Amino acid sequence: MNSNKTKKTTASEAAPVQPAANRRQFLSTAGAAAGAVAATSGVHTEVLGQNPQSPTEAVRIALVGAGGRGGGAVNNTLTINPNVELVAIADIDEEKPARLRDQMAKRYEKKVKITDQSLYTGLDAYKRILDDESVDLVIFTTPPGFRPQHVMDAVDAGKHVFAEKPTCVDPAGYRVCLKAHQKAIANKTAIVTGTQYRRQVNYVEAIRRLHAGEIGDIIGATSRYCSNGIWYRNRRDGMSDTEYQIYNWMHFIWLSGDQITEQAVHNIDLMNWLMQGPPESAFGGGGRFTRPEDSEMWDSMSIDYRYPGDRFISFKCRQIPGAKGETGTMIYGSEGTAQILGGNGGAWLKDKDGNEIWSMKGDIGAAYEQEHKDLVQSIRAGDPIVEFAETAASSLTAVMGRMAAYSGQYATWDFVTKESTLQLFPDEIDLSASRESSHAIPGKTKLV
Repeated sequence: MNSNKTKKTTASEAAPVQPAANRRQFLSTAGAAAGAVAATSGVHTEVLGQNPQSPTEAVRIALVGAGGRGGGAVNNTLTINPNVELVAIADIDEEKPARLRDQMAKRYEKKVKITDQSLYTGLDAYKRILDDESVDLVIFTTPPGFRPQHVMDAVDAGKHVFAEKPTCVDPAGYRVCLKAHQKAIANKTAIVTGTQYRRQVNYVEAIRRLHAGEIGDIIGATSRYCSNGIWYRNRRDGMSDTEYQIYNWMHFIWLSGDQITEQAVHNIDLMNWLMQGPPESAFGGGGRFTRPEDSEMWDSMSIDYRYPGDRFISFKCRQIPGAKGETGTMIYGSEGTAQILGGNGGAWLKDKDGNEIWSMKGDIGAAYEQEHKDLVQSIRAGDPIVEFAETAASSLTAVMGRMAAYSGQYATWDFVTKESTLQLFPDEIDLSASRESSHAIPGKTKLV
């Protein structure tokens, strides 16, 4: 997994920000001109590349993390956005970058412009991308534990960012996310995150109606992200503990944050969106029943989140093979109820007599593409979207629930944001190092 294609550098050795800023200025100035024309005609602003009379450059995109989610994100942005180019790929695995490059080139021949010299492997491979002044936008789809520092380094290098969810796995990472968010605003660089429900039309419209009071005051909700089993990768011959855990990253908490953080954060993000902010506290439990022996993950958690105004959301997540899957959120108002289902399940609102007052079908595929369209359009318009802090708050809400369940104690928002010293992800990673797995035990695992 080590590679001689990279050399280790520090963030301070990254390429100067100014050349990238010059390129951003060109893109945003041209985009703003196109946006002004669209505004006068009363239509939605389109990406500049759709206007053949407007000279422009392609937005040059690089990917860090060439697994399944990375391939999905690249496919989404190349599908929805005209005049973008995929120009570099980095991954810790030596085989993945070339394989993904070749797959994408078959589908998007004119949009994939990656030479062998722009395929990078190794733990520090992402830094080669940040060193490249011609790269405008970096997509990060690595294991979540890497996310805070990767994004911070990208912001320091003057890059626009797409960051997959979750954005942190511990309170220490959350604080890095907040710094990256503020610096991106100062830099005028975008950070859009992979919380596609925020751009799924039935979710957007349902939340708008709920905030408008169509079922009265929001009293509380129940939310579930219950799925079947999750993948597990057996250890390869010759792997160190650290190499193996990164390879099988879902099952180790310093990398994934457990199911509640890595997967169920979608529902938790919806909960915070509904309640217009994070909860005040969390209390709950769960356990391990079906996980492989060395997996640190629990396979079920049930958390009661208390929001301001003594409003509760009862949240459950589960990954158990053969068990019934269910994803969605039921919302209770003083004048009715609402349900927003996961995936393509759709949404509805009903009055207190059970009469439907509104409904809409879901299209999650369109939402996956829309987040990338919104990102590129914001770059071209010179008005970059920066939403990292919002998604970090939802990620930390998931972490807070996990901390409460693991410890068997109440966890409060004030504690996790201001006092907690928990840092799961190390400052430095030695790929050859030994590293044991461990299992949380409520009553013994400390809330720190």
